[in-house]
Amino acid sequence: MNLLLLSFIGSVAGLIGGAILLLKGKWAKSLTNVAVPLAAGVLLSVSLLDLLPEAAEKIGDKAFMIVLIAFVAFFLVERFILYLHHHDGEKEGSNLRDAIPLVIFGDTIHNFLDGVAIAAGFIVSPSLGLVVALSTFLHETPHEIADFGILLSAGWKRQKVFIANLLSSLATFPGAIFTYSYALQIESSVGIFLSVATGLFLYIAATDFLPEVSHAPVGSSRRQALFLIIGILVIVALRILIPEMH
Repeated sequence: MNLLLLSFIGSVAGLIGGAILLLKGKWAKSLTNVAVPLAAGVLLSVSLLDLLPEAAEKIGDKAFMIVLIAFVAFFLVERFILYLHHHDGEKEGSNLRDAIPLVIFGDTIHNFLDGVAIAAGFIVSPSLGLVVALSTFLHETPHEIADFGILLSAGWKRQKVFIANLLSSLATFPGAIFTYSYALQIESSVGIFLSVATGLFLYIAATDFLPEVSHAPVGSSRRQALFLIIGILVIVALRILIPEMH
């Protein structure tokens, strides 16, 4: 039950960002400007301070190779097959509509992997699972805002957009359940799942969020840098307050 609740926090709750876009576009833009650097700091910290050390403790140096393979694999998959993350609709008209199936399918795979990350953290400790779920929520919020914007630009009705993103977000649950069930049977797999989660979080932070922060307008760059640091400090503070995380 606790794992399902964490999966809800990490997935369905991310739809709040998309719903905000439907209600007030300016709010969504302001939320994205805060959430992106904050999520970047959180993802980097959780990956390097918690997930990777736990993975290395369980499977040794193999963890680093798996993280590297996962990082490169996510890049290749997104570059040549799917849209795993996106913040704006660069395509227009028919090109955008043609890309919609890949966008939705890619987002579904992304949500499934989020479930893997949440379950892997939960297996180590419920506290780490909660932190991973919150990290997932933070990076899913701007993603959902982008998804809503892309689908609306393609001419989809608002109700259809919300339902499509809701169904996609539900993929987090089978991802979490599969990981938890598999890990109960093969304990050594926990380290592999943790390594894949590390690769996923580092990939999102390095290729999606940090470039947005670095290309922010001069006037907002200091504020974005501040929220990046706040994201890091939040994880550091949680590690001090909740020793069970590591």
